[in-house]
Amino acid sequence: MRTDHPLVAVEDLHRHFRVGGSHGHQLVHAVDGVSLEISRGETFGLVGESGSGKSTLARLLLQLDRPTSGRVLFDGRDIAQLSPGELRKLRRRMQIVFQDPFASLNRRKTAAQTISLPLRVHRRELKAAARAERVRELLDLVGLRPSHADAYPRELSGGQCQRVSIARALALEPEFVVLDEAVSAVDVSIQAQILNLLRELQGRLGLTYLFVSHDLAVVRYMSDELAVMYRGRFVESGPRDRLFDNPLHPYTHALLASIPSGVTNDQRAHAVIQEDLSSDLEIEGCRYHLRCPLGTRALCREVDPPLDVVAPEHRAACHYPQTTESLQRKAVDEPIASV
Repeated sequence: MRTDHPLVAVEDLHRHFRVGGSHGHQLVHAVDGVSLEISRGETFGLVGESGSGKSTLARLLLQLDRPTSGRVLFDGRDIAQLSPGELRKLRRRMQIVFQDPFASLNRRKTAAQTISLPLRVHRRELKAAARAERVRELLDLVGLRPSHADAYPRELSGGQCQRVSIARALALEPEFVVLDEAVSAVDVSIQAQILNLLRELQGRLGLTYLFVSHDLAVVRYMSDELAVMYRGRFVESGPRDRLFDNPLHPYTHALLASIPSGVTNDQRAHAVIQEDLSSDLEIEGCRYHLRCPLGTRALCREVDPPLDVVAPEHRAACHYPQTTESLQRKAVDEPIASV
C-alpha cells in the first residue's frame, strides 16, 4: 500500500445549489472552498451546527454528489476522473453509516439480507454459503448474536439497528468509512457503546473515519484531527487537543461553551452563541461577524478572512483570533449581550 499521501484529500472544494427553481438567480454555497487531508488509520472530526454543510461535504467525499469545483482525491486519484467501472470498484473501499438507523434500513429485509446486499452487488462470485458465513462473521464483529440474523428492523432496538448498519458498511472490507451523525439518533445510554465499538473496529481493521457530528463532546472522544464548519467553510482546524485546549475562533469558543459539562461557568457566560439574525444567502465580510462579539469592527464587516495558520498545526479564519483567556478578559470589559 502506498503511504506517501493521505488516504483522502480535498482541494478547494465547492458545492453550490441554485434556489428559486431551475432559473433561480441566488446560490447557496453549501461547501465553499474546503481543503482537508485524512491520514490512514485516523479519524477526522467535522463539527458544526445544522446547515453548516457537513453532510454535503461528506457526500462529496463519497461521490454521492458532484462538486461545483475542486477535487476529491482518494488514495492519490481524482475520483471525478474515474470511469464508471473504476468508480464501482472504488465503492468497495469507501462506505457510509447514516444518522437514522431505522430510516437507513429496509424494513422488509432481515438483518442478514441487509448485510449481505453489498456482497450480492460487489462480490457476485461468492456462493450463498460463503455469503452466509460472512454475515455471521460481521454480526459477531459488531456485537450481535446469530439469532439477530433473521430479525427485521422493527424487532431490533435503535442501537441494534445501528450495529446492523455498521456491519453492512464493513461487509466489503472498506478502508474509509463516513460516520454521518452515526450516534445522534440513538439513546444516550447506547451512544457510548456504539462509539466504543467504532473505536475498537478502527483498531482491529485499520479503518479511516470521517466523523460528522454537531456534538463537540462526542467528536473530542472520537477524533484525531478536527475542523469546525460554519456556512460552508472551515473556520478552525487542527489536532483535537490543540483545538479544545486553546480554541481561537469565536464560533469555536461558543460551541465549546454549549457543552453541558466539562467547561467552566465563565466560559459559558462569556462565549454566548448569538442568534443568526440574517437569512441572507450572501453576507459581506466575515460570514460569522453578525453573531460575533468582535464583529462590529470594520475589517470583519468588509473582508472574509482566509483559513490561515495561527499557531503550529492550528488554523483559524478570524481577523482577531482569541484565546480563552483573552476572550474572557474582553467579556469582562465589554459584556456580550445574549440575543
